[in-house]
Amino acid sequence: MPSEIRTMRAVAHPVRLRMLSLLTGAAMSATELAQELGITHANASYHLRLLVSAGMLEPAGEENVRGGVAKRYRYQVRPPGSPGAPGSPGTAAPPGEVDPRQLPVWQAIADELLRRAHHQVRTGRPELLTDAELWVDPETWQRAVALAAEASNLLHTNARRARTSGTMRVNATMALFELARENAQTESRR
Repeated sequence: MPSEIRTMRAVAHPVRLRMLSLLTGAAMSATELAQELGITHANASYHLRLLVSAGMLEPAGEENVRGGVAKRYRYQVRPPGSPGAPGSPGTAAPPGEVDPRQLPVWQAIADELLRRAHHQVRTGRPELLTDAELWVDPETWQRAVALAAEASNLLHTNARRARTSGTMRVNATMALFELARENAQTESRR
């Protein structure tokens, strides 16, 4: 199976998306992930194995635990545009075509966003919600994508272990992509 498809399948699940978020801030074992996510060790191990086999995680050492060895893993943020990179679910489709294999990734992201929305708190600190389907010039689009990539990189680079003193739990969900141009018949029916 091509690596792009393996990567898309690996991230197309809300639990694995949460694992990637946690493993951005700190290396963790299956036991630690299970505790943090409130799932069984077997379930955490299963999801962790899928992420490892897709090449999404890097080994980050081992530790002896009660006579056994616990492997720890970390998610290393990839360059923008590469499979598995923030904002890049990866695709094998040629430019100008939609890759329907990406749809489960988008569904997992939508499900995870809904889960996170139930934990949103109003604090008076800055927050942003935007949704738009717009027509803009290419220069504006390129700048917007670059700024979003910069924000994503800033957050991923500065992520810390869950519940670290002096940190706050936040959500950042970004999806910037070019849309197919509707044909004149579709536009005239509106």
